[in-house]
Amino acid sequence: MRCFPTPAPDGRIPDDSGHWRLFVVLKRGCDLNDTGFTEFSTVTVLLLLAAFYGGTYLLTLLIRKDREDTSGFMVAGHHVGFGMGAASMTATWIWAASFYAAATSGYTYGVSGPIHYGLWGALMILFIYPFGRRFRQLAPNGHTLGELIHARHGASSQLILAGSNILGSVISLMVNFTAAGALVSVLSPLSFETGVIVAGIGVLAYTLTSGFRASVFTDFAQLVALMAIAIIIIPAVLFSAGGTEVMVDGLSRMTDQQASLFSVDAIMNQGAPFFVAVLAYAIGNQTISQRLFAVREKHIKSTFVTATIGYGAIVIGLGMIGLMALSVGMEPIDGNMNNLIPQMVSTYLSPVFVALFFILVIGSLSSTADSDLSALSTIVMADVYGKNIARNNPDPKVMMLVGRITMVVATVAGLVFASFSLDILVMLVFVGALWGAIVFPVIVSCYWDRVTNAAFTWSVVVAMALFCIARFELLEMTGFTVLAFEVLASVGGAVVIGMMVFGFFGRAAGLVAGLITLVAMLVFATGFLRDYMVLVASLTAYGASAVVCTAMTLTSNERFDFDLIRKRVDDYDDAGIEDDAAMIPEGAK
Repeated sequence: MRCFPTPAPDGRIPDDSGHWRLFVVLKRGCDLNDTGFTEFSTVTVLLLLAAFYGGTYLLTLLIRKDREDTSGFMVAGHHVGFGMGAASMTATWIWAASFYAAATSGYTYGVSGPIHYGLWGALMILFIYPFGRRFRQLAPNGHTLGELIHARHGASSQLILAGSNILGSVISLMVNFTAAGALVSVLSPLSFETGVIVAGIGVLAYTLTSGFRASVFTDFAQLVALMAIAIIIIPAVLFSAGGTEVMVDGLSRMTDQQASLFSVDAIMNQGAPFFVAVLAYAIGNQTISQRLFAVREKHIKSTFVTATIGYGAIVIGLGMIGLMALSVGMEPIDGNMNNLIPQMVSTYLSPVFVALFFILVIGSLSSTADSDLSALSTIVMADVYGKNIARNNPDPKVMMLVGRITMVVATVAGLVFASFSLDILVMLVFVGALWGAIVFPVIVSCYWDRVTNAAFTWSVVVAMALFCIARFELLEMTGFTVLAFEVLASVGGAVVIGMMVFGFFGRAAGLVAGLITLVAMLVFATGFLRDYMVLVASLTAYGASAVVCTAMTLTSNERFDFDLIRKRVDDYDDAGIEDDAAMIPEGAK
């Protein structure tokens, strides 16, 4: 591990190659802690945090309004332009887990690991846009997907969707605050709890006043910083570690699977589960839906395609740091994979770069945390208060108060849960399953006029139950039992492929693609999938919900008029729409 030695009287620092570097800002703020990480002084870290959150807060003052309205607070008046929209989507989805999980993927699965993590993660942004155009067509003045489902089915289906979003956003807040606390505790003498509290208060401070508009506006600045720092840090680590020759030589340290670009191990354990999760996250997460309803309708395609490319490029690049660690034979301290990136940065780069890395992670987790706060406030404002408590006749002032109180409560909840160090993976498993179970009912409900509220609700309930049985192997997975789950998983695979093809090429192409996928999986996957129960469980959620929803729908003779959704979903205050257009910077319109 490396930190600069004592500087010469003129402030210059000798490095390992005998050259001298001028190091002023951090020369007295760095030391090595017991684990070998570069450690900054308390003053240095507090200054970095104050500079980031203080600067972000000052940015939000540029768009502050004396009288905020609900439309602006929830979706920026539906007037977000291409530049702001693409930047916000990209920054939101590059969160703390993107850093650590991408690096872990590169370290664990080798050459193809970063690609599987970044590529499939990017596709979850891309595959929402064809369905997103349908959502906007049905509810042009919507704020949440739950509002659309409420207009289509009623309260029970809507609350299932809203509940999954609330749980997912709170967990995301907890993950990001936990990452902030861990980063601060590793790189400074400050405690984990201090880092968590500073991050929570900092994010809440600049999001509370203007809500989603503040989130979008700061996302743009944060993404510029993320890209600039990533472009500097990733090549710097590579060349400091020895350049491309080290990467090539490192192939000899890898297993055959790690050295292969088409690793079956990487595909089945990471690529396929991520691919399956694409639609689940795209449909189930309010941070995506919120931007879908906020971006100008004509910019939906360009916004989501650009965000797909931006996310994939940055995250695959971050995953390369994990591949570098594998190539040079680095062992993560304490066996903790989350130490890989800070360990690599501390080992091969100067404290100046470590400080940039610190800002990079803080910026990424903050951009996601503020989006989670905005998503949570919008769900409670629209889905809980507006549609269920106020019965479509809310008081805009009360609605705004509800949104701000939600942000405060959500921040406190995220801080408390982060301090408990709960098993995040188990909670994410349930949220991921719930999102997977709702994909088919949500999408089909927007195209098929026969789908009923009962079909929607029961399909999700049954899918969740079967997912839990498969994921935690509550039944002995042998014989007919495991075969039945493999068949359901095959149906799930057909649903995933069919839905994706349907979104881009229409119903006929989707049905053909789904049928071909089903036949192929029944022939080749049965007897094979049982070795990958995580994948089986995820696909089962898709398959079971599709089977139950379709079966119950075919027994119904109901017909729904989709024009009713436009009438039932509208802005809660008419005055806010035109006013908000003036609050978005001209270049983003």
